[in-house]
Amino acid sequence: MANVRTIVYKYGLLALFALIVIFFFAALPAFGTVQNLYVILQSVAVTAIVALGVTVSMTVGGFDLAVGSTVSLSVMIVAAAQIYYGLGVVWAVVLGLASGLLVGLTSGALIVFAKIPDMLATLGSMFVYSGLSLILTAGKSVSTGNGYNGQAARGNWDPKLLWIGGGTVLGVPFSIILALVTTIVVVLFLTRTRTGRILEAVGNNSRAARLAGVRIGRYRILAYMISGLLSALGGVVLVARVGRGDIDVGSSYLLEAVAATLIGYAVLGANRPNPLGTVIGALFVGVLVNGLTMFNVPYYTQDFIKGTLLVVALVVSFSKIFNTQQKED
Repeated sequence: MANVRTIVYKYGLLALFALIVIFFFAALPAFGTVQNLYVILQSVAVTAIVALGVTVSMTVGGFDLAVGSTVSLSVMIVAAAQIYYGLGVVWAVVLGLASGLLVGLTSGALIVFAKIPDMLATLGSMFVYSGLSLILTAGKSVSTGNGYNGQAARGNWDPKLLWIGGGTVLGVPFSIILALVTTIVVVLFLTRTRTGRILEAVGNNSRAARLAGVRIGRYRILAYMISGLLSALGGVVLVARVGRGDIDVGSSYLLEAVAATLIGYAVLGANRPNPLGTVIGALFVGVLVNGLTMFNVPYYTQDFIKGTLLVVALVVSFSKIFNTQQKED
């Protein structure tokens, strides 16, 4: 019986993923096409990038709730830089990414210096920067020809920016390639670098890390800055894909990124934040949403289904029913 529970614990989520893919493939002929595969991967790209940031914050024992507002802020800054002020693509992207670093720095400083618990600090940052993203554009979406406060727009979308979201390299959408490269970089950073290993040590046992001479505060701030940077990168990809700066567009990515990260806990029984599991979790959610959409399942039921999937993954990861590594109280 213990062996069965161990197998379910380690491989249950992957088996469920495979069964869902096989079912959709058999029931929906259009599901298995290369074109639909690209649609799934493009929809997952932003979620995966943002979720990797959440994973880094969870590696140090934290939890970044500000990722959704960071996406929104980055989207609005890039859009405003291009349309309102006519700045080039380099400046627009740099300003968008810098906003993510600012959000991460703010959250980290609140946690380390003000001693505010992670979730409360990032919750505060979430509201502050969500509001700031609205203030920057007077609460209006940014689109072609749409100026600020009655003034004429000074610029337009740079084709180079739009290429980030819609361009291809050898037939493969660039956003997918960017998400793959980001995944590889985060995996190598956390597993192959001294800094990455210290981040994991801080999350596993911060007291032991402090006694070993690690400056805990610096690494916690670094983790949140990386999380903010990746969230902002997701925002850049998103605005480049849709060619429009919609208000509060990043709010849905908080739930999806957190879901992908926590589902990743159940991949191969990792029971901890891990970037590969996070990406698989994002793919799981993306495939599920795509298949349900092709089945014409109402959109308002999809959050319920995604939430149910997340609960199942958490039960597999943390419940003593399957996780035989959990100690009895």
